[in-house]
Amino acid sequence: MTVYVVGQLKFTDRAAYERYAARFRGVLKQFGGRLLAADEQPEIIEGRWDRDKIVLLSFSNAAAFRGFFESAQYREIAKDRKAGADTLLLLVHGIDGGGG
Repeated sequence: MTVYVVGQLKFTDRAAYERYAARFRGVLKQFGGRLLAADEQPEIIEGRWDRDKIVLLSFSNAAAFRGFFESAQYREIAKDRKAGADTLLLLVHGIDGGGG
């Protein structure tokens, strides 16, 4: 079942985050992940949002995501993400088959 990763970021060190971002897509591609959205100015429809960026990824299943997230390649670049942004990550399971 497809899973989605929603990341909400608040920048703390933009230079560190940019180092991470420069290498991110290459690592993501190695593990079959897809970058669906990355937006620093999302339209707020309702409520308050106090972050600087939202990112949406997809993976074929949770195991594929875990393989990416726990890989040596991702852990290496994640050092800059952690230095550059306070991040909230959510793993969201897609709906299997038809409604809900």
